[in-house]
Amino acid sequence: MPKFQDLSEFAAAIAPVIGAANVNVHASAARAVADLARTSGVTPGLLSDLRFTLPLRPLTRAGLAVIDRYGTAASREHDLREHLRQRTLSEDGDGTLRLTGKGLEFVHRLYDVHAATAGRIWAAHDLRGLAELAAKVLESAGRLPGGALELVAPPYEPEGAEPGLLLFNRLAVVRYHRADAHAAAWRAAGLSAAEIVGLPDGPLRARIEAETNRRAAEPYRSLSDAERDTLYDGLLKLV
Repeated sequence: MPKFQDLSEFAAAIAPVIGAANVNVHASAARAVADLARTSGVTPGLLSDLRFTLPLRPLTRAGLAVIDRYGTAASREHDLREHLRQRTLSEDGDGTLRLTGKGLEFVHRLYDVHAATAGRIWAAHDLRGLAELAAKVLESAGRLPGGALELVAPPYEPEGAEPGLLLFNRLAVVRYHRADAHAAAWRAAGLSAAEIVGLPDGPLRARIEAETNRRAAEPYRSLSDAERDTLYDGLLKLV
């Protein structure tokens, strides 16, 4: 366990570890998810990206744009039309998007794939303990008004869900706290989403990243020093 001078440094260090843990499950489950999509005739798309929120709450198109702040309107519209065509999402007259019964069935089957994958690749690790720490972080993460986290938290968790699945989805949702922190930092610097994507390394980028880390550190205050060590070391072993 490296020694961190402050929580901002910890937030900077654990962010890529959380990202790598998520990517590990997605990559390991890719073939099984492709098989599921083929046999069910359902495009994963937004059902996969928003698997942890759509079963609990509807989304407006504006909310979807917040969650997908670095994407394009054309790409989102393409995905939405596909889900509406397949009847895995429905749209109210006011533009509110809802998961249909067919969509929920697919999400549950997707959860089964992710649970099996996490249980396989993360076997012999304390997944329950790590999932509990992730829940503690998520519960302490402040929701910025108009941000993505308030749209995706808390995550959907079926009764009896395996700890590996809980950990996987909780980490996915925790990432939106940092995403909101990053957006707040580049907005404070007077930049747009397109401008931050294209911003080269340099003093301005460094200041934005430092401010992001300062803001992203907030929920980790809820953990003791020992719990932060356990979370960092435990997640690192999963990647």
